[in-house]
Amino acid sequence: MLNAVFRKPRILIVGCGDVGLRLAALLRPRARVLALSSSPERVPLLRAAGIVPLLGNLDQPDSLWRLRALAARVVMLAPPPAQGDTDPRSRRLALVLRSAMIGGAPRRGPLRVVYASTSGVYGDCAGALVPETRTPRPATARARRRLDAEAHWRALGRAGASVSVLRVPGIYDAHARSPRERLRRGLPVLRREQDVFTSHIHADDLARALWAAVLRGAAQRIYHVCDDTRMLAGDYLELAAELLGEASPPRLSREQLERSELSSMARSFLSESRRLDNTRMHAELGVRLHHPDVRSGLRTPPATGPGDAAAGRPPDRGPARPGPQA
Repeated sequence: MLNAVFRKPRILIVGCGDVGLRLAALLRPRARVLALSSSPERVPLLRAAGIVPLLGNLDQPDSLWRLRALAARVVMLAPPPAQGDTDPRSRRLALVLRSAMIGGAPRRGPLRVVYASTSGVYGDCAGALVPETRTPRPATARARRRLDAEAHWRALGRAGASVSVLRVPGIYDAHARSPRERLRRGLPVLRREQDVFTSHIHADDLARALWAAVLRGAAQRIYHVCDDTRMLAGDYLELAAELLGEASPPRLSREQLERSELSSMARSFLSESRRLDNTRMHAELGVRLHHPDVRSGLRTPPATGPGDAAAGRPPDRGPARPGPQA
């Protein structure tokens, strides 16, 4: 039995928070899951989830070298730092993995990396339907940091790794990531004539898309991971209020919203309008969404523990041949 465990492929999750735990629940029956953590306090939680914890810190380069030969598949979920226009964390980890490739560190199979980025790299698209080939024009420091991270991972791809980048919009579920608290605070949204299009993905479906990318994401390929909903932000929150039994949010003009108590990040989200095209996710990764729209996702009862809702439900297989790389 012990030999069977060690014959399983090893998959390293970097940044194993809520989504990482959901992904690990999917991977555990088929892989030996490792997770990098900078917090010793999280070690018992990771072990209880069947994950092998590895202590290390993306802000401390000397703690990362042991990762060189640990896994041939890496899922990078850790965010950049909160300040600046670059992501030194992705740069450091990509350099460590590249040194392993150059130095011939032992591993099972070629290196495959899946990086979870943000759809915010596109900036404001005036409500247009956005394909993965659209040129990014990030308007916030947060989005510029993510685009910088993408550049480091794609450079690793040019060096010989198979790298898939997933651009992800707002993540939600019916429990911890529910908009209930926002609604209870009575935070405003824009008037319909000034409102913006936003995209969403249920946390369980994001975990399944990450798994699909680990299994069959094409090298140097970008994928939008979002559901099939195309709604204005205010309409989404009004629907959430109806489903969750809360009061609808007040609608304000853009000028009034700028003077409201909304955080600067929330105001920035309401200044960018775009609809993500998720054709590649369906056709190439073969992901069949369990929550194809926000109505389905918000009505789903919360799971009993991290990853429970996703466990044991594999992503569907898509076509073997992807289209042109971008």
